[in-house]
Amino acid sequence: MWLSPEEVLVANALWVTERANPFFLLQRRRGHGKGGGLTGLLVGTLDVVLDSSARVAPYRILHQTQDSQIYWAVACGSSRKEITKHWEWLESNLLQTLSIFENEEDITTFVKGKIHGIIAEENKNLQPQGDEDPGKFKEAELKMRKQFGMPEVEKLVNYYSCSYWKGRVPRQGWLYLTVNHLCFYSFLLGKEVTLVVQWVDVTELEKNATLLFPECIKVNTRDKELYFSMFLNINETFKLMEQLANIAMRQLLDNEGFLEDKSLPKPVRPLKNISALKRDLDARAKNECYRATFRLPKDERLDGHTDCTLWTPFNKMHIPGQMFISNNYICFASKEEEACYLIIPLREVTVVEKADSSSVLPSPLSISTKSKMTFLFANLKDRDFLVQRISDFLQKTSAKKTHGNREKAGVMDPAQEEGSDLPASPSSTLSSSLTSFLEEAPTASHGLLKLFQKNSSIEFLGPKEAKEKMKEESWNIHFFEYGRGMCMYRTAKTRELVLKGIPENLRGELWLLFSGAWNEMVTHPGYYSELVEKSMGKQSVAAEEIERDLHRSMPEHPAFQNAMGIAALRRVLTAYAYRNPTIGYCQAMNIVTSVLLLYGNEEEAFWLLVALCERMLPDYYNTRVVGALVDQGIFEELTREFLPQLSEKMQDLGVISTISLSWFLTLFLSVMPFESAVVIVDCFFYEGIKLILQVSLAILDANMEQLLNCSDEGEAMTVLGRYLDNVVNKQSVSPPIPHLHALLTSGDEPPPEIDIFELLKTSYEKFSNLRSDDIEQMRFKQRLKVIQSLEDTAKRSVVRAISSDIGFSMEELEELYMVFKAKYLMSCYWGNNRMSAIRRDQSLPYLEQYRIDGNQFRDLFVSLTPWACGSHTPVLAGRMFRLLDENKDSLINFKEFVTGMSGMYHGDLTEKLKVLYKLHLPPALSTEEAESALEAAHYFPEDLSTEVSPFVSDLDLFLHCETPEAASPEEKEGSRNGDFKEKREEKGANSPDYRYYLQMWASEKESKKETIKDLPKMSQEQFIELCKTLYNMFSEDPVEQELYHAIATVASLLLRIGEVGKKFSSRPPKKPEGNSASNEQDLTSEEESLPSEPRHTSAGEQHSPMDPEHKAGGDMQSGKTLRESQLVSEEGRGEGRGSPSQPLSDDETKDDMSMSSYSMVSTSSLQCEDIADDTVLVGCEAGSPASRYGSTVDTDWSISFEQILASILTETALVNFFEKKADIGLKIKEQKKMERQFSSSSDYELSSISG
Repeated sequence: MWLSPEEVLVANALWVTERANPFFLLQRRRGHGKGGGLTGLLVGTLDVVLDSSARVAPYRILHQTQDSQIYWAVACGSSRKEITKHWEWLESNLLQTLSIFENEEDITTFVKGKIHGIIAEENKNLQPQGDEDPGKFKEAELKMRKQFGMPEVEKLVNYYSCSYWKGRVPRQGWLYLTVNHLCFYSFLLGKEVTLVVQWVDVTELEKNATLLFPECIKVNTRDKELYFSMFLNINETFKLMEQLANIAMRQLLDNEGFLEDKSLPKPVRPLKNISALKRDLDARAKNECYRATFRLPKDERLDGHTDCTLWTPFNKMHIPGQMFISNNYICFASKEEEACYLIIPLREVTVVEKADSSSVLPSPLSISTKSKMTFLFANLKDRDFLVQRISDFLQKTSAKKTHGNREKAGVMDPAQEEGSDLPASPSSTLSSSLTSFLEEAPTASHGLLKLFQKNSSIEFLGPKEAKEKMKEESWNIHFFEYGRGMCMYRTAKTRELVLKGIPENLRGELWLLFSGAWNEMVTHPGYYSELVEKSMGKQSVAAEEIERDLHRSMPEHPAFQNAMGIAALRRVLTAYAYRNPTIGYCQAMNIVTSVLLLYGNEEEAFWLLVALCERMLPDYYNTRVVGALVDQGIFEELTREFLPQLSEKMQDLGVISTISLSWFLTLFLSVMPFESAVVIVDCFFYEGIKLILQVSLAILDANMEQLLNCSDEGEAMTVLGRYLDNVVNKQSVSPPIPHLHALLTSGDEPPPEIDIFELLKTSYEKFSNLRSDDIEQMRFKQRLKVIQSLEDTAKRSVVRAISSDIGFSMEELEELYMVFKAKYLMSCYWGNNRMSAIRRDQSLPYLEQYRIDGNQFRDLFVSLTPWACGSHTPVLAGRMFRLLDENKDSLINFKEFVTGMSGMYHGDLTEKLKVLYKLHLPPALSTEEAESALEAAHYFPEDLSTEVSPFVSDLDLFLHCETPEAASPEEKEGSRNGDFKEKREEKGANSPDYRYYLQMWASEKESKKETIKDLPKMSQEQFIELCKTLYNMFSEDPVEQELYHAIATVASLLLRIGEVGKKFSSRPPKKPEGNSASNEQDLTSEEESLPSEPRHTSAGEQHSPMDPEHKAGGDMQSGKTLRESQLVSEEGRGEGRGSPSQPLSDDETKDDMSMSSYSMVSTSSLQCEDIADDTVLVGCEAGSPASRYGSTVDTDWSISFEQILASILTETALVNFFEKKADIGLKIKEQKKMERQFSSSSDYELSSISG
């Protein structure tokens, strides 16, 4: 590439001059290329350690003048070819011009101006987005692509100097983190280390420090452990590695690839060595943390944050913290944990104004809301800019607002609610948008519990009701001091009230607020009712599963013992399955949703379910319950940390994996009495998963002694089940609901009751040091393990499912599965918006989840096939793909892929030849490759069934010529089960005989087994394509000449067989006069010129491997040709099933025997290109229409598979070639080594990228 001229003071330091003229020098870096000695090694090491640009561009061109000591670098190159091109341009365009100048300064000025002009011209064509990344970073990305052979679509995120520990020796080098790979390169004194690891292969990622390794990062894959250390900023590196590995796991889990955020704002000033992708990932991490902290919708994006103070009226203090601003919210988090959290939706904001600054209150900002609350922020650094950003967002928010939004914004106004005993239902104002059937349903505006209490006489116990009234009063006082609704100040006081229990009248409202579901409901008016309309009545797998589970959802509760509760539950679950088909419906969702419906109306329950499934319990309710398995792993880890003596015992018993799924998936609702479990749900909506883990640990801790004495899993489950069944809520004012779980008792002594509030208190006292940040970190670690474990399970399932049908061993199948999966994943991240991103359906069986297209299959075929055909291999790959793609969706799954591979690697000679034969027939042979393949069907009478005629071989016709149904579709199966028709008639009106139907079914299954008789005939052009393939296949074989000779012999004979067969099948009216005689003479003369000895040998060999039914010599051939002649002569009358004609004469039989003779031709007489263009078919005159390939289609010429097989069996070289064993293991190893070693980024098949 041309360089903007830069001064070089010492031209020959570390560089070797290779070419020179009076004005320019072409130099090579020492240590690059061959030779170099010790100096070269030292220079190469120095370049790697210091990250010199000479690693990328080891060639350069310098401009010089005779009297000047200063040189100017004008060009550099990564290869000799590139630099030579620049050198030749300079010599041809500048040398003559420069020799005219007299002043050396003018020469230098002219050269610099010319180079600047060339660079400016080149930059016109550059894409504008290329300017986003700094120059130094672009150079590093170029090094990465050159060193590891990555295509241009593989983006570098960042690179770091570090050491890779190989044994006990650190190798200093550079770690490159790309979107899909971790790469490392080191070159020290001639020792080169190159590592490439896909993120999807990483099973463990840890940052630790040991005596052997200083503070380091450990990267584990299935087959190796890698240690990296000596980072300048190990925390930043590890955080980025975590993000990239997480993206890869997300890709494995739900096929969600990485898409760069194009809307990310550009930095005000250039950031040194930070790529746009790195900024994108940093922004994503901040967004996720922001949304998780304040429970905001998934599409909320953080715009910025700043330090400030917030005036808190409840304690008259200025609390230091940070203000966060996003598209729709202003949030505040105090620096002291749980001192104060605040969420202000912009839809609630009425006034934003700058107050007067003072020494006590510098740069204050006042924000007022519709609920008559005012929030005062101070100590803002750039208040004017902040106000402008808030103003911009407010304008966008007001533009989106509808009348419905404004109505709902006032629902939570405490002033409006003073006159009512209960707060207005958050969605009560939405009733106008609900459909008629929802309007009529009582559950559209009230929770089931409220409806149930109205319809039943409840005798409130005095103390319990008094306690409930006290709770309500406490919350009303809290609302008065801290505010009510989304803008409430959330402090440690709020958590205390939650732990004491939420009053039943406020439960639905507070669940909506704490979970963040209220925000999504308010901003999506009418969304639920639309979903109900669209989803109800539609048949789907999810709908069927929902119907099955409806009556299993809290059947002990009266609200779900009637049609009203069941109908509401059905609508909510069906609407959610319609909204999120990825999850659809999962068992346990019905139990959770039924509880949500008790305390909220249908729309509220729906949005609470959305918050649970998509934010608070991520990946819990997908088909593989990954989220629950991840948190189960965290639970095991926490048990080891907090209850070490119990941990080992629990692992031995295998209890944790059994209990935790039911505890976590249903939030204890399925294992505890309802009145107690709902208190845990209260705390969960406020605290998140941390609360569930705390309570689980407290339960194990309370039963430690008994669990340590347990001898098996059943006993441990009994202990825990009995404990949970007796967790009671003595403060509940609802009528007791029968607990249908079996009460496990031992002995006569009744089990002690455990108060739920005491259990919660204990969990906070003993395990409150759990932090949400730590849990998220642990989730990442466990997610790697769980997803990779599930992938291994999927691999084993697939291999077991197909191992019995395929010739490969289990180990080979596992290796092939990994190669197949890697190719699929490569298409996901190097294939842009191709079908690959949407072709994986996780609801399908494991066997069909990964599917590849034709381009990917071609790459695998080329690297794995034992039939290497040089440049012809991709053509053969395309045919194999079309053959395997039975459903014509242009995709094949792993079983289809392995079936194709097995056909080439396993089976006897006949099976391999069958595969090769099919590759040259439709559908494998496309119409473009041989248009005559379609016309080959004209060889048969028009009235014959199209399903039968191509599959009835000559031999079949000869052997069954006396059978009346010889050419009918039934005859295909009649040879094996001909008496079924009679049986069917006999069975007529009798009672069904199931054995008869079983026999029928078995025979139908058996009839699907393909025999060589079922293979259709091959036309002339298809046969020539087969010959071309064989010639290409033998080109690199050690016995190449012998194989050429053999195939030339076989091809010559088969062409003659086809010609003679054509004579017998030709229609008499269409035969030109004299042509037959000349052909016969030609054949006779050739026959007489051949020795007679091979004739008899080959005839014997030809029939030895065939079925006993085959007749030898002339009988077989005469029978065939007679039948062919008969078929054609009957000319569509449908009488192709008549008795055979008169037998042939001895002379005719003798002539026909000549087809078994093999003409001994030289290997050079039938080269591949000759077949394609210039070969005169044996038995044809040069001037005949079929004499050249590509001329008029000869529809009468055909050859059968049996004839090809019999001919090949006579040649030992061909038999040996197809029977020799090939080891696919070696091919797989080579493929893995080469899969990313492209010669350059452009060498990666761009067709496979652009699709």
